Amino acid sequence: MRWKNLGEHTVYENKWLTVNLADVELPDGRHLDHFLIRQRPVALCAAVNNQNEVLLLWRHRFIPDTWGWELPAGVVDASETVEEAAAREMLEETGWRPGRLTPLITVEPSNGLSDAQHHVYLADGAERVGEPEDYFESEKREWIPLARIPDMVAAGEIRSANAVAALLVLHQRLLP
Repeated sequence: MRWKNLGEHTVYENKWLTVNLADVELPDGRHLDHFLIRQRPVALCAAVNNQNEVLLLWRHRFIPDTWGWELPAGVVDASETVEEAAAREMLEETGWRPGRLTPLITVEPSNGLSDAQHHVYLADGAERVGEPEDYFESEKREWIPLARIPDMVAAGEIRSANAVAALLVLHQRLLP
C-alpha cells in the first residue's frame, strides 16, 4: 500500500516553508496531484524541575484564534544543531536557561501534508537568567505540575500536538 512520489515541483517558497505539487502514484497505478509542505526542523524544550513541574508558555495562536499552554519552540537555524535550537528557544521565550538536555521524542504533527519534524528535548531543570527576549511570544510563563497535564489536555488547555505528545510522555515516564 505504498504511495510513490514520482517527482514534485515548487509552487511557492519562503524562508519558513516550501509548497510543492507532487505527482503521486497510488498502489493501484493511478496518479494524483498532491500538495505538500516542506519545512525546516522545529526544536522544543521541556524543562522539568525537582518538584516534577514543567515550564510552559500561555500564548495566543492567531491562526485558530485559540489560547493554550505550550512548550518553548522554534525553527532550527541552519547554523545550529537541533539541541542548540531547543536551548536557544527556551532561553529566548522564557528567560530560563535549560539544564542538561536529552532527546525526549520526535513527532510529525501533520505527516499527511508536511515533512515537518518536531524534536522535543527534556531539560533537567532550568536557571532563571532574566526576562524573555521574545516576550511577545507569550502572555505568561509558569511552572505547571506534571500531575495536572492529562486533565489540562482533556480540557483543551494544551492544544498544540507537539506539546500534548511530549507532556503526556513526560507524565507517563516521571510520575508513578
